[in-house]
Amino acid sequence: MRKSIYGLLLVVITMLFMHCAKRGNPTGGEVDTEPPQFIRATPENYSTNFNRDEIRIYFNEYIKLDKPQEQIIISPPMSPKPEISPLGSPQRYIRIQINDTLEENTTYVINFGNSIVDNNEANPLPFFKYVFSTGSYIDSLTVSGTVEDALLNEADPFISVMLYERDENFSDSLVYKEPPRYITNTLDSLRTFELTNLKEGSYQLVAIRDLNNNYLYDPAREKIGFIEGPVTIPTDTTYNLVLFKEELPFQAERPNQLAANKILIGYRGRVEPDSITFETIDGPDPFDYRVTKVADKDSIHLWYKTAEQPDSLRLKVVSPQRVDTLFTRITDMPVDSLQITTEPSGNIDFDRDVVLKANTPIVSVDDSLISIIDNDSASVAFTSELRPFQNSLQLKFPKDENQSYSLTVLPGAIVDYYNDTNDTIKNNFKTRAFADYGNLSLNLENVKSFPVIVQLTTEDGVVKAEKYSTSQTNIRFEFLTPGKYLARVIYDTNENQKWDTGDYLEKEKPEEIIYFPVVLDIRPNWDDNERFNLN
Repeated sequence: MRKSIYGLLLVVITMLFMHCAKRGNPTGGEVDTEPPQFIRATPENYSTNFNRDEIRIYFNEYIKLDKPQEQIIISPPMSPKPEISPLGSPQRYIRIQINDTLEENTTYVINFGNSIVDNNEANPLPFFKYVFSTGSYIDSLTVSGTVEDALLNEADPFISVMLYERDENFSDSLVYKEPPRYITNTLDSLRTFELTNLKEGSYQLVAIRDLNNNYLYDPAREKIGFIEGPVTIPTDTTYNLVLFKEELPFQAERPNQLAANKILIGYRGRVEPDSITFETIDGPDPFDYRVTKVADKDSIHLWYKTAEQPDSLRLKVVSPQRVDTLFTRITDMPVDSLQITTEPSGNIDFDRDVVLKANTPIVSVDDSLISIIDNDSASVAFTSELRPFQNSLQLKFPKDENQSYSLTVLPGAIVDYYNDTNDTIKNNFKTRAFADYGNLSLNLENVKSFPVIVQLTTEDGVVKAEKYSTSQTNIRFEFLTPGKYLARVIYDTNENQKWDTGDYLEKEKPEEIIYFPVVLDIRPNWDDNERFNLN
């Protein structure tokens, strides 16, 4: 009996030992969520009477720099910029090699943003800055505020906010030619800014989407925002900067021949087709031509007729702000023949027109050779609109739900610039049920002035629907494709039925846009009613 008990105990102990000794997967411990910790710097942070050409900043673990070109801001800017490492292998310190001659009695701030991260988990050390002064004290004044976009619901990341001293050398053109006195940025996730360690004085406050990181404003590519009057420091005011992209005057660029009697001309700025004229220099006079826009590109097509094909064309382009001279050689190339495409294909929405687009300029349309028939073989009345600059023909007609329509364009209905005509065109379209769409009513409150433009856009800012109101506050959108929309109201102060941007040198602000505070979810077979308070 006693031996049996001993045997049983031995079996139990053995099984327990085998269970405890069973190998498992290691957990690896808790994930590191702590950012690197600053230990010391040489020279010390907030040093005065600084006269060194190298700075080292030490941390408690290996670190690396994330997006240093975007996030590290030095104020005032140094030229040439200092060399900052590590850029490759992680280190326990940051080395800053100063290659500029520093100004006397000046406080410098090197703001690292969120660029300092630990090597393993990339935990950022937020808003670390190294400050020193070449004088006997550290400047300590600040200016803060917010940045928004004039057109979009959310401003771009990494907006540079700059202060220029308003002294005897100041002019508004400095933003194009010289770096600012002080600079900071909004980083990637914030739309607020703070300029620190400033000295007392009067300044111009400007924000720029500095795409090439050179602290200068490039109006052809970048956005700008500004405060109209001087900013006097010290101040308790919180400033709001509204970014906008300027519309520059039309400027033609180098032409390129695409086909016989067809020239592609790129351009910068704003194109107004009725205000641009072309003349030949030492060429056929008068010069017979047409101009059409290249869709989705800053380019136009110049179509022309001449008795004989020249070897080259020298053109004078006259616009309200400037005169450009263009030159291109002409080679023997095929002639474009008229081709017509129709949009949309398949389903058509209730608020959409049928659009016919041509590859050569349309000059005339005969509506009697165009017909639209429904699925009961009944003729549908339509109106047509020729848009020469877009080189398109819009066909507008009323539509019923769950209906089929057949479009026929007979030969000779469309005549192009070279007297070419179309072949027979046929296309079919279908509408869906009313219940497949959603409707939205916006009740505008506290409208400070009319007229207003009310738009529905995608979250990327693409306009999907628009209404214009001179007095009405109840705005209704019908037959909306289900999905997510942003709603916005534009105060059309110059009553030209479009949003107008600003002008920095003229100190013109863009027309004000107010967004509905939440994203609208439009659902099928649903009527949504929303109050839109514009205060």
